[in-house]
Amino acid sequence: MSLLITGSIATDHLMSFPGRFSDSLVVEQLDKLSVSFLVEDLDVRRGGCAANICFGLGNLGLTPVLVGAVGEDFVEYRAWLERHRVDCGSVHVSETRHTARFVCTNDSSHAQIASFYPGAMSEAREIELKPIADRAGEPDYVLVGPNDPEAMLRHTDEARQRGYRFVADPSQQLAFSDGDMIRPLIDGADILFSNEYEAALITQKTGWSTDDVLARVGTWVVTLGPAGVRIDRKGESSVVVPAVPEVRKVEPTGVGDAFRAGFLAALTWGLDHERAAQLGCLLAVYVVEQVGTQEYTLSRTAFLQRCEATYGADAVADFEPHLLTMRP
Repeated sequence: MSLLITGSIATDHLMSFPGRFSDSLVVEQLDKLSVSFLVEDLDVRRGGCAANICFGLGNLGLTPVLVGAVGEDFVEYRAWLERHRVDCGSVHVSETRHTARFVCTNDSSHAQIASFYPGAMSEAREIELKPIADRAGEPDYVLVGPNDPEAMLRHTDEARQRGYRFVADPSQQLAFSDGDMIRPLIDGADILFSNEYEAALITQKTGWSTDDVLARVGTWVVTLGPAGVRIDRKGESSVVVPAVPEVRKVEPTGVGDAFRAGFLAALTWGLDHERAAQLGCLLAVYVVEQVGTQEYTLSRTAFLQRCEATYGADAVADFEPHLLTMRP
């Protein structure tokens, strides 16, 4: 069995603006927007949603299969991921395009302005899942993350046709998609991931109510920022899991990807959705306390101590047997 994680593979160019974007915006003039912000620093980091999720899964002891498209400049990044237990054997390498780039500026209130150059990612639509499943094993889940839109539709459609359980994670692509694009991406998903704003986009653009969405997906997992996570299933009461308190808040990019990694890891271990959300929150807090999406390191003792402080000894007992590869 395996986890196929499809989506973007990119480098992140992260900048920090010491003020607030909102102080430079005139609401009545947004149609004429032309602003520039003087940033204090620049960090170039490894990123991309699929790569971030795979990095998190690898840190938890799993060996996820990364599915995406990159340029020939991926050599060093590949070595990094493989050192962290990521199977890169099915990554498509473009002969003509560079690996995608994410450029993001955060302000002092953690608001973000970002742009994304897809580059080689546009060739992800050429990837078929079955040869990957034949090589790596029948997938427990196929996660369809933000990617080339045609690739997302192809992977989702193939997962449905072949009976692979799939996880819908359209996230950043929701802002650029209409209802006709979004509906087939989420219909039939075993799990749908979104944050609160994305949840509103889904219902607004599809024309489906929350109940309509829940009739089409098994579980809808909505991240709530500092308020934690809400888990919704058709005909059941919502389950809300609190977030893990932060030691310090440094940079939010990649937090959602780490959450998804923890959530999927717990499900792979046979744990329930509440435990999955707790593990997701535990991993996510390590990202928000660092600059960069793959810069955190985990210690089993400190990880479980933090778990017990927030979720109790029973959660520790459920997680500990699966963390044997994590350094003490």
